[in-house]
Amino acid sequence: MKGEPSVLGIVLAGGEGKRLWPLTADRAKPAVPFGGNYRLVDFVLSNLANAGYLRICVLTQYKSHSLDRHISTTWRLSSMFGQYITPVPAQQRLGPRWFTGSADAIYQSLNLVYDERPDHIVVFGADHVYRMDPSQMVEHHIATGAGVTVAGIRVPREQARSFGCIDSDASGRITRFLEKPIDPPGTPDDPGVSFASMGNYACSTDVLLDALRADATDHDSDHDMGADVIPMLVDAGDAAVYDFADNVVPGATDRDRGYWRDVGTLDAYYDAHADLISVHPVFNLYNQSWPIRTATPQLPPAKFIEGGIAQESVIGSGSIVSAAQVSHSVLSSEVVVESGAHVEGSVLLPGVRIGKGAVVRRAILDKNVVVPDGGQIGVDADADRERYTVSGGGIVVLGKGARAE
Repeated sequence: MKGEPSVLGIVLAGGEGKRLWPLTADRAKPAVPFGGNYRLVDFVLSNLANAGYLRICVLTQYKSHSLDRHISTTWRLSSMFGQYITPVPAQQRLGPRWFTGSADAIYQSLNLVYDERPDHIVVFGADHVYRMDPSQMVEHHIATGAGVTVAGIRVPREQARSFGCIDSDASGRITRFLEKPIDPPGTPDDPGVSFASMGNYACSTDVLLDALRADATDHDSDHDMGADVIPMLVDAGDAAVYDFADNVVPGATDRDRGYWRDVGTLDAYYDAHADLISVHPVFNLYNQSWPIRTATPQLPPAKFIEGGIAQESVIGSGSIVSAAQVSHSVLSSEVVVESGAHVEGSVLLPGVRIGKGAVVRRAILDKNVVVPDGGQIGVDADADRERYTVSGGGIVVLGKGARAE
């Protein structure tokens, strides 16, 4: 609306995602499929678009082809009204080098900011599963007068050691920003929980530009938003925290309100899928008041034939379950499970084929994996470790196009 502050969205999507290997062997982490229909990047783009932020630059770098293609073919907005969601690869604008960190990625892309001249910039990560209305965070940011506002989620203190943690005073000003502290600070109103950084920032444009320029000249910096730029602004007394618990998303249930998952590891990725499939899911994909958007493939509906059944599961379009049993699993599009096969507690990405009489348990199978007739995955732990990737939590993972033995 006229008179509202202008906001540019910048999504940091260059992550290599080493801890998700082999799912990231051929694609960037934000391009990893999730939840039957989606890519991880769809969650942040849906949140921004649903909030009305329709000028978004997605900064890419690592193995970005599938990510670039997904954004370009899926996220088409109205150019007539100046709306766009566009992938922006590393362009070596400041010399023969790629992005050296998330802050450097923005610094090397400042032409995008100069072109738009926004009042504020929201800088969000691209690989978390959650719903959030960013406009409420921006309103809070403007009201506090801070130069940067960091979204914080409340987590038990003993679990906060694996996050960047926010120490703030009663007014919400950040006094310290700590990376994976041994003794995480409590929140002002509850010493039993800590504010963990969600990697989402609302910034006043002038403040962010000054900080990026100062960081670019610091040869001791890793040029990272969370590790370098935010602590710089904290030291200057110009940073505030936004409590994610205050964010109200239309259609949220008591069960999934405030849900946020960092799916940076294979076990976290697997667990986040398990959150989707119960009768009253921990994360509800079916909230059409705040939809998670993506491109739906032009495929026929899923089909169950010859007594094939699926229980407590999500089944993608074009999939066929034939005289087989699927339980507590997420099947993406065009998955075929043949007669006599059993799939339990597994995540199958598009195009997977499960042969007759095969057994697949507690597994993640990437696109176009083939399990032959009688094949077994997740049955013999020792054999699985000899042949495949097995996570710390015992999840068996096969990379794209693999053929099980």
